[in-house]
Amino acid sequence: MLKNQNIIYFANDWNADNRTSSHHIAEQLAKYNRILYVESSGLRAPRTSLHDTKRIIRKIKNFIKGIKRINNSVFVFSPLLIPLHRFGFIRKSNQLILVSQLRLLCRRLGFKNPILWIVIPHMVSVVGKLNEKLVVYYCVDNFSSLPHVEAFAISQYDRKLTEKANIVFTPSQPLYKEKKKINANTFLSPHGVDVRHFNKAVDIDLTVPEDIARIKKPIIGFFGLIEHWVDLKLIGYIAVNKPEYSLVLIGRVAQDISYLKNIPNVYFLGPRPYEQLPAYAKAFDVALLPYVLNRQVYNANPIKLREYLAAGRAVVSVRTPDIENFRDVVSIADSYETFLASIDSSLRENSLAKIKSRMEKVADSSWENRFENISNIVVSFLQRENK
Repeated sequence: MLKNQNIIYFANDWNADNRTSSHHIAEQLAKYNRILYVESSGLRAPRTSLHDTKRIIRKIKNFIKGIKRINNSVFVFSPLLIPLHRFGFIRKSNQLILVSQLRLLCRRLGFKNPILWIVIPHMVSVVGKLNEKLVVYYCVDNFSSLPHVEAFAISQYDRKLTEKANIVFTPSQPLYKEKKKINANTFLSPHGVDVRHFNKAVDIDLTVPEDIARIKKPIIGFFGLIEHWVDLKLIGYIAVNKPEYSLVLIGRVAQDISYLKNIPNVYFLGPRPYEQLPAYAKAFDVALLPYVLNRQVYNANPIKLREYLAAGRAVVSVRTPDIENFRDVVSIADSYETFLASIDSSLRENSLAKIKSRMEKVADSSWENRFENISNIVVSFLQRENK
């Protein structure tokens, strides 16, 4: 097990809207190591939206407050950087500011020869500047395909970090194949799931929240960020063609939903705390992965799929290389028409035996198990370096 290390961890915000793999891995690392969790600047330039404005204000407040101690193992720092990646002088300024701040914090916290654990590729700018003993790139996405980013600049960051890292972890087969060509020390590490947390959905004593309990059954549900990769046209198609279904989406809305507001059986409940998701999942008769098949989705390994299965839910999904690995417990649809047919059959065949098989499929995919595999690889590299 990776123990007694000082780790500088570069990822999205500690209290982000969505609980991602980077949060789960950071929590596992913090059980045995000290973590300086750096809330990295965004991959895209901020827009004039209310969400971005609030995030900027929050970033400024967090920077003014300084380093935040979560517990004896985790310290959170929110640097004030400018996310305009197309401009070379801004990139250089960000690098100088960030490295100076981190050197001061390392001296203050006693972080000598830290491990750099990087989830956000533009943090490649700190590599080689902090007297680090090892660089881990935990690459969870095809970042250049994300919406509104400077695709060329982000792809350059991503390639440079892939080249410089001692170890690269990827959650999906397509990303693994891509990174392995660049760095031989690339390892496939599929996402995990908080098994015990989502297993609560089958607990007969768990209370379904009132806002979803009063919605007519059957409920066809989704939880997560409602970003551009969620196919809202598919949601509308299902709702119009199956007015007896209730389509319920839980999460922050980040795209135009105006044309769905007049469809009476579509419900947007807004974001809900991670702790409450099993209770909402309990209300789902069928859970959806209604994604737009773009480059980002193709390279993804959705945590949500494992969360649905750990909750025992029937799942209907689009087809991607990694979702194919679950075709024995997931209905995979290649068209809007087959989505409808698959939902119908899932509702008819939702037996206790099927619920059990879904839960068993991910029973050994806990974040603890995933971290043990990751940890063994990192420890072997450290031992190699010390010889």
